[in-house]
Amino acid sequence: MATFVIRRLIASFFVFLAATYLMYILTALSGDPLEELRLSASPNKESLIEARINLLNLDVPPYLRYFIWLAGVGGCFIGRCDLGVNIQGQPVTVLLGQALGQTLQLVTTAAILAIIIGIVIGIVTALRQYSGFDYGVTFTTFLFFSLPIFWVAVLLKQYVAIGFNDFLQEPTIPPLVIGVLAVLAGLFWMALIGGAIRRKVIVFAIAAVVTAGVLVYMDLTRWFENPSLGPVVVILSAVGAAYGVTAISTGLKNKRALYSSLTVAGVGVLFYLFLKPFVFYAMTLPLYLGLAVGALVIGGLIGWLWGGPDRWQSVRTAAIVALLIGVVISIDEHMRWFSAYAGSSRVGNRPIATIGAETPNLGGNFWIQGVDTFTHVLLPTLALILISIASYTRYTRSSMLEVLNQDYIRTARAKGLTERTVVVRHAFRNAMIPIATIVAFDIGSIVGGAVITERVFGWTGMGQLFVNGLDHIDPNPVMAFFLVTGTLAIIFNLIADLVYAALDPRIRLS
Repeated sequence: MATFVIRRLIASFFVFLAATYLMYILTALSGDPLEELRLSASPNKESLIEARINLLNLDVPPYLRYFIWLAGVGGCFIGRCDLGVNIQGQPVTVLLGQALGQTLQLVTTAAILAIIIGIVIGIVTALRQYSGFDYGVTFTTFLFFSLPIFWVAVLLKQYVAIGFNDFLQEPTIPPLVIGVLAVLAGLFWMALIGGAIRRKVIVFAIAAVVTAGVLVYMDLTRWFENPSLGPVVVILSAVGAAYGVTAISTGLKNKRALYSSLTVAGVGVLFYLFLKPFVFYAMTLPLYLGLAVGALVIGGLIGWLWGGPDRWQSVRTAAIVALLIGVVISIDEHMRWFSAYAGSSRVGNRPIATIGAETPNLGGNFWIQGVDTFTHVLLPTLALILISIASYTRYTRSSMLEVLNQDYIRTARAKGLTERTVVVRHAFRNAMIPIATIVAFDIGSIVGGAVITERVFGWTGMGQLFVNGLDHIDPNPVMAFFLVTGTLAIIFNLIADLVYAALDPRIRLS
């Protein structure tokens, strides 16, 4: 494997050199960076032109100027990274750091959620082929996939941001809305669960009644003014996570794994009830990340102590349950600070933001800053998820259907293996081989930014850096963009090849 990786890296290096050279030449020859100064009526026009020529080395031919830029990139290996300056004289390394941070904040969550949700929905639709749920998901995902992103963004601004902000001024839910949402929830769960007519009717009734009851409770208690999950929801979520993760990971027949998960759930609930106020009082980002790592370690340790025929199954299951419970507790704490955030003078009780990455001069503690980040990321994340989830859903569905029709799947079922074992251990692993290519390239390209989304929501990320460089015939920002995205494309292409070998033992990297 080491030989394969080294050979691929060497080949990629020379391909990358050729690609960056071609990109630099094309950008430099796409126009005249001095045109606006030549057309200027300023009395010191000649001195401004000369300053820009010296600033950007425009007196050097582009095919030689590239090597000046390449020498600055080479300095990154010795801690002296110099990507030049842009047409305004600002260091590109500084601009790149700012743009990269904005883009990662904007696009990473959307990409990860789209991948996870798309793969899960694709697997479910494959298992429920030609059902009402399958047809409904197919129609909905392709509907959003066919819509232009800027129009989806405008709709989200109007109905999710402005509409919800107006609702918060007087947060009462009309009976008609409660009834419609209850019916929609009943139809969703009825289509998802499936089965005979009687079973569908029972599922519809239960889902509709529960949804209506929750909405009435939220309306009567004015939940939207002071939202929180509360102890009951946290406890139910912990127990549900223990059973759900165990059922998928090892099966409920593995009692050791189930007891490990339930023990982790109990520890998480005890932490929430008795220790959370003290631990969360002076929260910081390092402490937050440390608690996340600690939850994984404690969960894995509990799984290890419970042991079982395959000790690592208990470790894996308990660690995942611990992480999920930690996420639920974190969400609950953020929600408790939502009213303080919405009522601040900077927000003015209109918390869902429609533009920008943060509220200027907001202040506040770690939780308020977290709520602020969420309210600014919400709309662009939703827009990107709705547009991109269709491809993951359909690719996963088709791949799963192809695998489920193979002879070895029929053999596994004939041997008496449970459906969970057939789907999770046999079908899912092989179905992920073609999906690995798509996921690897998408993760590698997320830092390229979403140019239209960034413009609509006022984010100055990698997409904006690239477009501004092209608009001003400014190669240095364009090359900084290309340097990052090209490097990640090479890395994740290599990772995809390594994942192939991990998923399919028949593939050898030699």
